[in-house]
Amino acid sequence: MAVLPSGLGAQTARPTKGSGPAAREPLPQPQQTEKDRMNAWTVGLAGGLLEGAPIRLAAEMARVVDDGANLHLIPIVTRGATENLNSLLYLRGVDTAIINSDALEEYKIQVPEIRSHITYLLNLFPSELHIFVRPEITNLQDLAGKIVNFNTQGTAAAYSGPLIFSRLGIQVEQTFIPHQVALEQLRRGETAAVVFITSKPVDAFVRGRWDAGFKFLPVNYDSRFEDYYLPATLEANEYPNLIKQGERVSTIAVPTALVSFNWTPQSNRYRRVARLVDYLFSRIDRLQAPGFDQKWKSINLAATVPGLTRFRPAQEWLERKARSAQAPP
Repeated sequence: MAVLPSGLGAQTARPTKGSGPAAREPLPQPQQTEKDRMNAWTVGLAGGLLEGAPIRLAAEMARVVDDGANLHLIPIVTRGATENLNSLLYLRGVDTAIINSDALEEYKIQVPEIRSHITYLLNLFPSELHIFVRPEITNLQDLAGKIVNFNTQGTAAAYSGPLIFSRLGIQVEQTFIPHQVALEQLRRGETAAVVFITSKPVDAFVRGRWDAGFKFLPVNYDSRFEDYYLPATLEANEYPNLIKQGERVSTIAVPTALVSFNWTPQSNRYRRVARLVDYLFSRIDRLQAPGFDQKWKSINLAATVPGLTRFRPAQEWLERKARSAQAPP
């Protein structure tokens, strides 16, 4: 959850509320100690829960961008992607983080200028909203007052799910137990719905055997979701046992983004993250090769993140790439 800060900052530099991004000491000079050399180009990345997809992607990024003393990315296990924004702002040694875009919502009142302090490097992947219900539930309004599970605390569903239901204007009895337990309760009629927020397809729905009538409820993308979310669909080829051929279920997706604190260009933290961008973007094809998570194959470096501004070196890299693609051979 968001901290009520008297000032907003990260690591050892804490600018006061409303001030510009903070700067740190310049990079070590030529006469470096071994400690200086090890730290000069080390980047800390808040990844998330050990069992989650974000920390796995963080570990894979670290493998690909590793360049000895020139760049060392360190994935950090945290309380979850929804808590990683706090880690980025307040935890020493964290330069970058993987967050869900709507994590900014928690800061909207306490730190209205939060969006100017965070900048994104890459839209990693969308996490689609899956609202899976029993046969007697026919629409979203039927869930009012009923038991709906949002997975365990620290997961995307536990944070984003209740926030989305609030925007839909539907009050439910919320539970936060492991999905595998909740799905069995759903079968027995003890729970009306389970809410997953993760990249499709979800194994529980692909491989699980479900009686007729169990289904996904549609959620239409409209102005209530434009600030953080993206439109999405669940397709028949992704869930052939639950969606008829030729049909699709409308839903929304929560972007999962790689972000950084908005350091000034003169700071060493800015230079570290800029080098990370250059290595990561230039080697993205390595992550799309066999042996890495399938999500990398759908990565679009130019994809935007609602509500945030792209890190300047990332934007410049994309512009250089576009110019070289247009240049005559």
